[in-house]
Amino acid sequence: MNWKDKNVLITGIGGFVGPHLSKALLEKGANIYGLIRRHNTNKIPVNLEKHRIEDYVNLVMGDLTDIPSLANAIDYSQPDYIFHLAAQSFVPYSFEDPQSTTIINSIGTQNLLESMRIKDCDARMIFAGSSEEYGLIISSKQQYEKLLEKYGHITPDIIDNKYDELPISENNPLRPMNPYAVSKLCADFITRNYHHSFGLDTIVSRAFNHEGAGRGDMFVTSVITKQVNQLKKGLIDSIKIGNVNAFRDWTHINDMINGYINLAENGVSGEAYNQASMRTNSIISYILLSLEEAGYTINSVTTLNNDKRVDEPTLINDDKYFGVKFDKTKVDSLLLENQLEYSIKDKGLLVNSDCGVIKIEFNPERFRPSDVPILLADNTKIRKIGMTINYGIRDIIKDQLEYFN
Repeated sequence: MNWKDKNVLITGIGGFVGPHLSKALLEKGANIYGLIRRHNTNKIPVNLEKHRIEDYVNLVMGDLTDIPSLANAIDYSQPDYIFHLAAQSFVPYSFEDPQSTTIINSIGTQNLLESMRIKDCDARMIFAGSSEEYGLIISSKQQYEKLLEKYGHITPDIIDNKYDELPISENNPLRPMNPYAVSKLCADFITRNYHHSFGLDTIVSRAFNHEGAGRGDMFVTSVITKQVNQLKKGLIDSIKIGNVNAFRDWTHINDMINGYINLAENGVSGEAYNQASMRTNSIISYILLSLEEAGYTINSVTTLNNDKRVDEPTLINDDKYFGVKFDKTKVDSLLLENQLEYSIKDKGLLVNSDCGVIKIEFNPERFRPSDVPILLADNTKIRKIGMTINYGIRDIIKDQLEYFN
């Protein structure tokens, strides 16, 4: 497809994804318009400056809570494509202020769609949904029984005794576990409904965790790599983190940007697509691999009371789990096989390295009221229309460590 002189409106242009997407589309010859809120009209988003594209982006005033301003932005930009990235996207904050999260993410999305309908806008709109919409994923009968004991019930429940819902396809049950996830799920359905009810050209991207240089400091991969960088420089003497058992399907931002562009070019209107790498790794592995990339040799890891010892925890294997072969560490495998689990009662871990013992402290404040235990995407649907994965987890870590250096 030829993007030359295509008009592209990007909401949330000042966030993490917006500048990366803008730069990629500018290189293809597109005209970029970025929606910014009223109180930011005299201030260029810092992330655009970091990418050195601030002079090539047309900033448009608008607010997701104000339909007339969105209609004016559509009039001004005359978009051929709209990438709706703007959101309150920090999950922990959604527990603190679920109302504003819902207003921005759910009502804001409907306002944008309604503005498109009012203006008879025929742009293709790609909505940035989230893997958090899937929420509670069942990976084994043992896990299912634990979850039933914890929550009392699971809604919707499993079908036909299917205790393995991994990898996650677009047809998986949706069990959002936090206010952010609920708000994104609502916006997902609204986006597709505006296609089916009003004929708008809309596509939903259910993006799994996407990371890289410049990821916000509050997100876990940046929390980890920033602390590892500080540890290496002697600025701190331990790493503080929350739940290290959680598994995530982390994708490099460059692969995610190519996925968004691919959806705009080849996606089917009214459909939802997983954007992910079809691999899953634990947060403890992300910490250990970050330490390795920073120059440490990891020999073993134990809890603070010197039990649950794992030797060579970062040893890589590509054994098949959930029917999928992917690179994972030894500690990942032990966690997936329910042979290992770290709890808040352990208080932390000791990492034995060639440079001495590194302490990892569990911070109770970083444990969420409810958490998604594992995310592993089935990205078959989007691969069929052209998406490719070119980067691994170590590539993400290297870029983040370099960014914080």
